[in-house]
Amino acid sequence: MAKTVIERAEADGRIQSGDTVVEYTSGTTGISLALACAVKHYKFHAVFSDAFSDEKRSMMEAFGAQITNVPSDHKKISEKLIREMIETSRLISQKPRHWWCDQLNNHDAVLGYCPLGEEIWNQLNGEVDAFVHVVGTAHSISGVTKALRKHKANLHVAAVEPAESAVLSGKPTGSHNIEGIGIGFIPPLWEPDEVNEIVAVTTDEAKNMARRLAREEGVFAGVSSGANVVAAIRVAQDLGPEATVATIMVDSGLRYLSTDLYRGI
Repeated sequence: MAKTVIERAEADGRIQSGDTVVEYTSGTTGISLALACAVKHYKFHAVFSDAFSDEKRSMMEAFGAQITNVPSDHKKISEKLIREMIETSRLISQKPRHWWCDQLNNHDAVLGYCPLGEEIWNQLNGEVDAFVHVVGTAHSISGVTKALRKHKANLHVAAVEPAESAVLSGKPTGSHNIEGIGIGFIPPLWEPDEVNEIVAVTTDEAKNMARRLAREEGVFAGVSSGANVVAAIRVAQDLGPEATVATIMVDSGLRYLSTDLYRGI
């Protein structure tokens, strides 16, 4: 996705050699953009928060990123925090030769996830009945769904959100600790008509599943990956034993060793 966003901005002249790319991030997109900028020799300025893991900050810095921190309320992820991060990055991007990626409103980001849908289809040899995925910007679920539905129009799609801030389900905004998802308001490019159902998962359920994945399956992943698996199991139980349900391990558990996900267990 980061590669697509950068290259399409290059193609139409939004960024040029020596410019600075600016973005608000909970870490995963920021790490990818920092990597892409390092390879393509752009500067990268990330707007980040202490609500997200120290490992993500360190990885962005390793790729040469400059980081501006927006303090959270006791490390809780909330609408207020996300909106403050967005506004901070907007203001930074007004500096000369700074380009704001603005992922929530960037249509190019959706295109960057379409190859992931093709990868899922090919790895499963076309045997996929449902796709389950968490929603942050909504780009990954949209891009993967668009690709899969070119092959299977009746694919069942389930979106996953934090139960503590289930705004996609029409409930009040709240705070949670599932990094990378649940921004506390409806993402601007969210496409509800492309989704068959919405599954709400609590932070505790997501963390407990992530720990189970490591201990029982040898799959070392983050909190949002745990949420994906909790929801995928629910969908599989509803669809029955003959259905093939696909989901994604979003990132490595190595990015969460400093958090309470794996520390001291």
